[in-house]
Amino acid sequence: MTLRNFGTALLLSTALVFPAWADTSSPVGKWRTFHPDSGAPNTIIEITQTGGKLEGTIVELLAGATETNCAKCEGERKDQPLVGMVILWDLTPERGGWGDGTILRPATGGTANASVKLADGGQKLDVKGSRGIASRTQTWERVE
Repeated sequence: MTLRNFGTALLLSTALVFPAWADTSSPVGKWRTFHPDSGAPNTIIEITQTGGKLEGTIVELLAGATETNCAKCEGERKDQPLVGMVILWDLTPERGGWGDGTILRPATGGTANASVKLADGGQKLDVKGSRGIASRTQTWERVE
């Protein structure tokens, strides 16, 4: 086996062993959320990037999820299933993270201004929702 073939084989075998490597410098990927009151795992959100903006979609409800539809939402989201619903949108790059977006809280049907910032080497995502002077930050965990 030549050195070149060995290198190719090593690269391919490494890719097979570690297929879940994530780009820890970007929030793109899947994230586990937690119920704000109980702390139980709640949903899996998939964040994607299109046209320079981030959006997050609920792709899975976990055992801690207490709702399956957006009963308190208004308009086209009213009573729609949570799985497949976009709850985070229009986030644009800003210094230290992403901001100027919107987040939907299905439990209340309300929206807030949103920003996100990677933490813990890209394994956690601090998600901040703000309305006026009030704000709340949740920490989501990356799903490998």
